[in-house]
Amino acid sequence: MKWKLTGRFLLSVVLIVLFVTLINIVALFSMLIAGKPIFQSHQLNGEEFARNFQRYIVVSDDNIVISEDGKKELIENNAWIQILSENGSEIYRYKAPSGVQKKYTPLEIIQMYKYKEIDGDTTVFVGGEENAYSYFIGIKDRSIGRYVFTYNDENILNQFKTGSIFFMTINGIVALFIGYLFSKRLTKPLNDLIIGIRRLANNEYIMYDPKGVYKDVFYNMNYLSNRLKDNEKERRKLDQMKEEWISNISHDVKTPLASIQGYAEIMKDKDYEFSLEEMREYAEIIEKKALYMRDIIEDLNLATRLKNRELVLNKKIMNIVSMLRNIVIDTLNDSSYSDRNIEFHCSDEIINIDGDEVLLRRAIHNLIYNAIVHNDENVKIIVNVEKKERINIRIEDHGKGIKEEELERIFDRYYRGTNTGESHKGSGLGMAIANDIIGAHGGEIKVDSMIGCGTIIDIQI
Repeated sequence: MKWKLTGRFLLSVVLIVLFVTLINIVALFSMLIAGKPIFQSHQLNGEEFARNFQRYIVVSDDNIVISEDGKKELIENNAWIQILSENGSEIYRYKAPSGVQKKYTPLEIIQMYKYKEIDGDTTVFVGGEENAYSYFIGIKDRSIGRYVFTYNDENILNQFKTGSIFFMTINGIVALFIGYLFSKRLTKPLNDLIIGIRRLANNEYIMYDPKGVYKDVFYNMNYLSNRLKDNEKERRKLDQMKEEWISNISHDVKTPLASIQGYAEIMKDKDYEFSLEEMREYAEIIEKKALYMRDIIEDLNLATRLKNRELVLNKKIMNIVSMLRNIVIDTLNDSSYSDRNIEFHCSDEIINIDGDEVLLRRAIHNLIYNAIVHNDENVKIIVNVEKKERINIRIEDHGKGIKEEELERIFDRYYRGTNTGESHKGSGLGMAIANDIIGAHGGEIKVDSMIGCGTIIDIQI
């Protein structure tokens, strides 16, 4: 793109220079042609012909004639000859017009040479042998001419200055005009681009026809416009998801908060007498609701720090097998999931990894929890870890599966799957947090799922 623009500007300058130079040449050539017809395309040179004709003149005693070859040359060139003695009297003539004088004074000889004394089509040239004879050769040819002029150095200098100023002025005007045409052609697309950028700033998405020297620029403007349009769609969709998410979170927080508030009001009511067992039951409910709210707040805080890359990993060498086994055991020890069928398999008992144990535990727990809440109680969940080129962790189930449109958004913040039961609500950030934590450790998560066949989550670290 850079070289195209540079080449176009350079071409413009070169064309302007060439055009102005061409105008100067045409003007100069026209002046020369107008002032001196001798430059017209005619092969005969009268001066040279007259000077060289002497070889055809034959002098014997007091008799002077021309050879047969000389006569042929005169006929071929439509010319005639008149030979004069030293005193200007005619000695010999061949094909000379009848009106030509037979004797000339020195002044008449000069006049004969300088001007067309015979007729307007005939130019007379002079030749001769010093101290012997001279001759006139007249050539009748409209294309041959001769002009004798006088000049003054000062006048020529003044005319040169005047002509130079005139030519410079004309050249300047022509250059400005051509430069204006090229500049307009080059700057008009730029003005369109500037207007397009302003429209993009006002969220008006434009499309150009990519052509001309700025074809690549227009193409990229179209690409930018499409990207901004897509980003705007995505932003609106995200805003809608945020609103839905905030509404859900508000509802999910209000429910345990209402329970806490209700039990607290009952417990402080003086009209009621509670047994120790009832007090402990109420306290347990309040504690569960409070822990639920704490988990939501921690998810919000962790998701924000991961998104803004503000979380510093506390890495250390640890055995990933022991960590995964403990996660499975802790999940099964939870009374809510004690009846779930979760299996754990490993290729080796010790597979070390350099990572943040707290965050990795959180990520794996979120993924296992997601497999639990999206499936029925009788679905078996298999957790497997093995060491190949990288550490591979697989969480597999043969449950309901995930719809394709949901699979594309499973790691989006604020997104909740449609299969989640009412009893398993949360922040909606679990999968996004897991994806960010694995990504922070230089790994990646891939999800493969099919409705009715189950889901496989592959983690490569």
